Amino acid sequence: MNPEYIDVILPLALANTYTYRLPEEFSAVVRVGMRVIVPFGNKKIYTAIVYDLHSQKPENFDPKEILTVLDKEPVVRKNQLKFWEWIAQYYQCTLGEVFKAAVPSGLKLESETIISAVPDFEAGSPLKPKEQQLLDILSSNGSMTVSELNREIDLKNVLPLAKRLMELGAIAINEEVKERYKPKTETYVRLTEYYNDSEKLETVFNELNRAKKQLDLLMFYLHQSRFFVKNDRQEISKRELLEKSGASLPIFNALIEKGIFEAYQKEVGRLDLSRKTATHPIHPLTEEQQRAYREIMEQFKQKQTVLLHGVTSSGKTELYIHLIEEVLKIGKQVLFLLPEIALTTQLTTRLKRAFGNKLGIYHSRFSDAERVEIWNNLLNNNGYQVILGVRSSVFLPFRELGLIIVDEEHENTYKQFDPAPRYHARNAAIVLASMCGAKVLLGSATPSIESYYNAQKGKFGLVELFTRFEGIQMPEILIADTKEAKRKKEMRLHFTPLLVQQMKNAMERKEQVILFQNRRGFAPYVECKSCACVPKCKNCDVSLTYHKATNQLTCHYCGYTIPVPEKCPACGNPALEAKGFGTEKIEEEVLELFPGVRVARLDLDTARSRKNYEKIITDFENGKIDVLVGTQMISKGLDFERVRVVGILNADSLLNYPDFRSYERAFQLMAQVSGRAGRKNNRGIVVLQTSDPLHQLILQVKQNNFREMYDIQLQERQLFSYPPFHRLIYIHVKGRDFNMVDKAAVYLAQGLRSVFGDRVYGPDKPIITRIQNLHIKKIMLKIEQEASFEKAKQLLNDVTAHTLANAAFKPVFIQVDVDPM
Repeated sequence: MNPEYIDVILPLALANTYTYRLPEEFSAVVRVGMRVIVPFGNKKIYTAIVYDLHSQKPENFDPKEILTVLDKEPVVRKNQLKFWEWIAQYYQCTLGEVFKAAVPSGLKLESETIISAVPDFEAGSPLKPKEQQLLDILSSNGSMTVSELNREIDLKNVLPLAKRLMELGAIAINEEVKERYKPKTETYVRLTEYYNDSEKLETVFNELNRAKKQLDLLMFYLHQSRFFVKNDRQEISKRELLEKSGASLPIFNALIEKGIFEAYQKEVGRLDLSRKTATHPIHPLTEEQQRAYREIMEQFKQKQTVLLHGVTSSGKTELYIHLIEEVLKIGKQVLFLLPEIALTTQLTTRLKRAFGNKLGIYHSRFSDAERVEIWNNLLNNNGYQVILGVRSSVFLPFRELGLIIVDEEHENTYKQFDPAPRYHARNAAIVLASMCGAKVLLGSATPSIESYYNAQKGKFGLVELFTRFEGIQMPEILIADTKEAKRKKEMRLHFTPLLVQQMKNAMERKEQVILFQNRRGFAPYVECKSCACVPKCKNCDVSLTYHKATNQLTCHYCGYTIPVPEKCPACGNPALEAKGFGTEKIEEEVLELFPGVRVARLDLDTARSRKNYEKIITDFENGKIDVLVGTQMISKGLDFERVRVVGILNADSLLNYPDFRSYERAFQLMAQVSGRAGRKNNRGIVVLQTSDPLHQLILQVKQNNFREMYDIQLQERQLFSYPPFHRLIYIHVKGRDFNMVDKAAVYLAQGLRSVFGDRVYGPDKPIITRIQNLHIKKIMLKIEQEASFEKAKQLLNDVTAHTLANAAFKPVFIQVDVDPM
């Protein structure tokens, strides 16, 4: 019996799946994981994923029919849907939110609003000029999309105008489905069917005797396409034919007009998998690496997850390559996760050398269409066996996953913050691997305290590698006392004499320098010297960051931007000055201290596009840049053999942050940045600038003493009930009305205390109390490791649902962040 109804996942934050009636014409072909087009709400049309098929009619509503089925085969595998369910359940979000995050936008059709004129409309009173203009455009063009009308009338939003005309009965509005993904095609060339016969082709040679260039092009085509070789004819594109033959377009068109050539469109894809990439034998492992490799393989026999704790430049990547090769030998796939897109550039080159066309790269800097083609490649088993990607890669449709490598596993960029699902890719990868019967290798020079604790307790395997490749020593870390240098008036701009001297020495030796400052822009804020006024964002409770290159003040939370005021907006005096320093200012100061030196910046401002960050990294690698200034983008995983000196300009800013993980993160960042120095040939030098050279953590970084930092932080976390001894959930209450948010947060906290008692903390104001005009209150929930986390989340769900059901709190919404970072 064919199913009569289907439950689908809509790309919306709905509490449940939604049921539709299945027309008889589709009942035999539709399957779980296929895409269907469905109506939902007021004339809206969505792409939905089939979740279940059944014959049980809903009791409380009359289901609508689906409009059509988009696929012949499922685009989402059943094991992916199982993984989506776990993400939704664990991270307290909906399946629709997981769907939106998991599937490339190009696979989701969207409905676009179409506006058309009503033919018989007669205005009862004169229309306004813009209304008449809109009606005239629609009358001459027929129906148009909202975006097309916005461009035509030069308005940011034509909808208010359209709403008024719709009320008058002058226009009609409906929804049209728009396909985002279009396969890439290219024009190819072949002989027309008539001339596919060799005898008839000979007559052409005689006809073209007087048209030598046309004959040359024809002969070139016959040679390139191997026309006369039976069973081995090659397709040739128009572009390739013209480029290689040197013929002009008019000559080509003449052969088309004479009926000798014909052009046709062929789907070519954006990934260019036809071009074979030469592979090279992988490098043999050193004795220490071989020991680590054997230990990992041995640990995998008992443990699903193994932590590789290897110091910077110990050759972890080479170990990864050998492990990948072993997995590929048994026909399984590998997912290689990285925390930053910037890291993919260097690693791609190394992995391409080893695995060639078996390697695919997946991240947000690729276009929607490219991401769709990678998705389809994996879905149809068309070649990719190793995927290198960032956190969203865990959602790809792997056929048979054998290994997941999570490099730099300690990085907080593996955690998704907004929008939901607020998942942690490392933890999600471990669950995904257990579902697929795969193994997980976590790698880091500075493991997260939670992962190291799990390894110490035996939950994970642990393999340690404390020798740098080729026996290179760990960098020498020199502490520069900024407080003392300022007292003696020895500071040169934001550089201590020690750092200036070390930079000078490196440049004289034709070596490179990396300078780390974890704040982009020129200065964190500007302040009036007269009244101390600081310009703030109108949408967020933060000061505006000064960007000198554009002469603008910008909010890094909502993007609000204004030109730098000539006068103080409060007192009117022309006395605004920049305070603090960011990467832009350091770049300027380097040029002031070392005129003529080649300086570049690597931060979010300079690396917004894929080409930009690739160019910066490649130029630095090739010695075209002497000094690279950057934020945490330069702190991990990058390998530059000419870098001898690293400068950490402001270690204090990393320490003085109100978060229980601040010391752990500061240690990780400083140790990782230090690891960029002296990776080949000579021992590196790190100059760490701080006003507190005897600070406990600074000394731990200097001695590269991870274990001491870990022991101290673990004691503190046990004392104050933080991970890994307790699990955390942050509940954020948000809304535009501060008083309403405050009341809702108090009400929610009271409800939570009635269930969880003293495990509830808050409501408190977060560090930033308003973002994008939404006021925020934060509640923290601490759950013991021994307690049922699932039961706790269910109780939390009940209390939040009860709060939102209160009509007084209708304008407020609640966000839940499980295992926050």
